[in-house]
Amino acid sequence: MLNVTIWNEYLHEINNAKVAEIYPTGIHGALAEALGREDFNVQTATLEQPEHGLTEEVLNATDVLIWWGHLAHDRVEDAIVEKVYQRVLAGMGLIVLHSGHASKIFSKLLGTPTGQLKWREADDKERIWVVNPAHPIAAGIGEYIELPKEEMYGEHFHIPAPDELVMISWFEGGEVFRSGVTYSRGRGKIFYFRPGHETYPTYHNPQIQRVIASGIRWAAPSTAAAPIYGHTAPLEKIQPKA
Repeated sequence: MLNVTIWNEYLHEINNAKVAEIYPTGIHGALAEALGREDFNVQTATLEQPEHGLTEEVLNATDVLIWWGHLAHDRVEDAIVEKVYQRVLAGMGLIVLHSGHASKIFSKLLGTPTGQLKWREADDKERIWVVNPAHPIAAGIGEYIELPKEEMYGEHFHIPAPDELVMISWFEGGEVFRSGVTYSRGRGKIFYFRPGHETYPTYHNPQIQRVIASGIRWAAPSTAAAPIYGHTAPLEKIQPKA
């Protein structure tokens, strides 16, 4: 059974009545409830907990970490970011959701300063098209997911060219966006998934929940042997050269 930790700032939900109505137990709570119905062992962590809930013990026991942040990227301690970074390099999977594109950990792993993009809050309809239907993250989704209202994110999205492009979004206002992309860093796998603005019930959508669950399975740590670095003795005898 995969151990999943859902990290959420948990600020909008306690300061905004509209968000609290949609996510009374927080975004992390809604995701934990949905993912708990899958074959995962799920726990949550939030910004205001000691070490943001991401202690060394928690991280070492986490197979896949889900990250949602928005208001307080700058309040996440650099020391915690470094611990998460090292765990990803060592093989922990990372799923970054929505405005987590501007998080310290996503920027550090991708090498881009802020992940700039266009945005608009105008109740746009979003159609998330699956452009790589053979990818495991897209399993069981069909051609597209349609969300009646979402925040618009538009290109250009300032990220490195992804290893794999799984989904792109079209918005009612005409913009498009690379909304499902993957990367590998060290032994770890990273999946960025765009939808999930806090004032919309996106994470209650069964198809969105299914994508995240499939993303967890895809990002699970590899069982392959870890690479060995540094000075190495030869496997074969090296013959003296004349």
